[in-house]
Amino acid sequence: MKRNFGKILNIASTAAFQPGPTMSIYYATKSFVLHFSEAISNELEGTGITVTTLCPGAFESGFQATAALEESRLVKGKKLPTSKDIAIFGYRHFLKGSRVCIPGLMNNIMASSIRFTPRGLVLKIVRYMQNKK
Repeated sequence: MKRNFGKILNIASTAAFQPGPTMSIYYATKSFVLHFSEAISNELEGTGITVTTLCPGAFESGFQATAALEESRLVKGKKLPTSKDIAIFGYRHFLKGSRVCIPGLMNNIMASSIRFTPRGLVLKIVRYMQNKK
């Protein structure tokens, strides 16, 4: 703050935008990262410091195997972006000082549509997507 310049990049997930049955702690922690980052972004306005939160959806990583999601409707049979694709996208928005950045049209639609969807339906959809086919 003394230099009137700085940048912070936090990593959340599209999981931050809804509750996540079967992965409740993961979804809740990503929600915390998103909301915390947005709050400090506001608190730092006028200081020259920006806070960017990258909220990727599923992408190629070891996460799916670790979370036993390889056979889920969320990822099975889908061409996922690479971690490099996600890193480049996030870095570009970090440099611009974007507050929240979500790679992919469908991820953006999903994150926005949550606001207009009944909560009970959101829970059912997320649970359905997390389950195996």
